[in-house]
Amino acid sequence: MGRTAAILVARLIFTGVFAMAATFKFAGMANTAAYIAAAGFPVPLLLAWLAAIFEVGLVLAFLTGAFFSEAALLAAAYVIFLAISFHGPSHWQANQAEFGFFVDHFTFLAGLLYAAVHGPGEVLAIKRGLAGRGSESRR
Repeated sequence: MGRTAAILVARLIFTGVFAMAATFKFAGMANTAAYIAAAGFPVPLLLAWLAAIFEVGLVLAFLTGAFFSEAALLAAAYVIFLAISFHGPSHWQANQAEFGFFVDHFTFLAGLLYAAVHGPGEVLAIKRGLAGRGSESRR
């Protein structure tokens, strides 16, 4: 029972983090695009929309358990990309707090990698995935 509850809480936390991120992007797409442009990326408005849509996909995967392991791996790559692009070493000189933001992404990465390996659990999970057996829990 405790294992099931912990897995469901973790899935809800992943869902909540990406739902908030997507909501903020949709609510202030121009601001998100400006932030992306400030980091030096081309076509910032397109990238902002793609990021928001991607985050909605992650929300659906974490909430339902469908394609869970694949979503966790994609989210892990996304989180590290964000850490390096928006909080990496080039930002530390101007604002020391950026180093803390950078490091925080790695704790999130650890959780996502763990989730990718262990799957969505046995309860409230659609067992669909790209791997042959789906995204079922691996032991």
